[in-house]
Amino acid sequence: MNTISPFEKREELRRILGSKRFQKAEKKARFLEFVTEQTLLGNAEKLNEYLIGIEIYERGEDFNPQADPIVRVQAHQIRGLLARYYEEEGRRSPVRLELPAGHYIPLFSRVSPPDTSGEPPTAVARPRRLALDGRTLALVLLAGSSVLFAALWIGALVQKPVPQEAKQATFPAGMEWFWRPFLPPATPPLIVLPVHPLLRAAHGGDSAKTWDQGRIIPKESLPEFRDTIHFRELDRFCFVPSTTDFTAIGEAVGLVALLDLFNKANQAFQVRPGRLVDYETIKGRNTILLGGNQAWSGRIFVYPESFHFYGGVINNRHPRPGELSVYRPQFDSVTNSLVRDYALILMLPNDRKQERVLLVYGIYTQGSQAAIEYVTAEKHLSELREALVAVSPDRKTPPPYFQALIETTVENAVPGKARLVAVRALPASS
Repeated sequence: MNTISPFEKREELRRILGSKRFQKAEKKARFLEFVTEQTLLGNAEKLNEYLIGIEIYERGEDFNPQADPIVRVQAHQIRGLLARYYEEEGRRSPVRLELPAGHYIPLFSRVSPPDTSGEPPTAVARPRRLALDGRTLALVLLAGSSVLFAALWIGALVQKPVPQEAKQATFPAGMEWFWRPFLPPATPPLIVLPVHPLLRAAHGGDSAKTWDQGRIIPKESLPEFRDTIHFRELDRFCFVPSTTDFTAIGEAVGLVALLDLFNKANQAFQVRPGRLVDYETIKGRNTILLGGNQAWSGRIFVYPESFHFYGGVINNRHPRPGELSVYRPQFDSVTNSLVRDYALILMLPNDRKQERVLLVYGIYTQGSQAAIEYVTAEKHLSELREALVAVSPDRKTPPPYFQALIETTVENAVPGKARLVAVRALPASS
């Protein structure tokens, strides 16, 4: 039986959490997502009733699982929901998730899809509408105008004809090592842009003032936002205006530099919004994911020894000398303007181990822009190469798969000077 990749596991989890039964059971959904993500991050041995009771059911440190069976009861009910899910909505799924009795480590298995010939097509549910008052609508229109401007701006670049016959690119030595997997004769890369909600959810990286400006809305009443990156990580779902930090303007500006690079290399490319990209597309070709607020960005942090995003900050599981355990954005104490942001650059093999997935992901859009500009500048890539060689096994060549943490200053919602903070070499297999 074929190995089930982390991409497939997270995609199946997403389908389950979006099903009608789990949408109506928020705590059970958080339970299942927590144990699955911890397992994928390499923490399966830490999963027990005590940890789940504290993390999911908000029990105190004096929680006694023997006296309070909440975790066991909920796990039993989750198993029932999973069984009914696979009898109904998930009956065609090629991958199945189970929560075996006796422990809390989810198991995945691959199954042959059932014969569905003759079945009538499934009706498509009509999405629920979110009512907006005048003030909120004005904020939406303001943010929307920024997104529309960015879309129109990059449209001409995306539509630019590409020569039918590509020639071998000649890059400066300081850049060619990084971009070689995406250049001719490699297959044209797919560049995936985030699709941001115009009102976004406040998260742990936001300042207290940002939270104070928001509006608390029951999460269960907003299934349209279930696929946004922070929806299930947060205890409260608080809408805040997104006029500068989450408009994808930074990704659009960075995209200009990226497309210019490929045009100079005579390399074809495609650009798609994240909502139009599925697992089959990513696993079969070179892919570049820009920005974090899209369904795929949060599903490929599978290395427990490296940096990873959670709740709007970047966690560092094993800090080295001079490093922090958590990297948070910083804000001006008077104006509440973003003054410092962070981003990750992550190079991985795709699922078939033949091509690459490159993720360039800022906490805010300014971090994404700074990181994209970093990887399209020769002097920065020379610096990155030197840092990676220092952590490679042979100390001569940079590792093929790696993470890099970037810090940038921000002024007037525009990124300034970018700085390489740390790097990690990643194993060749997950």
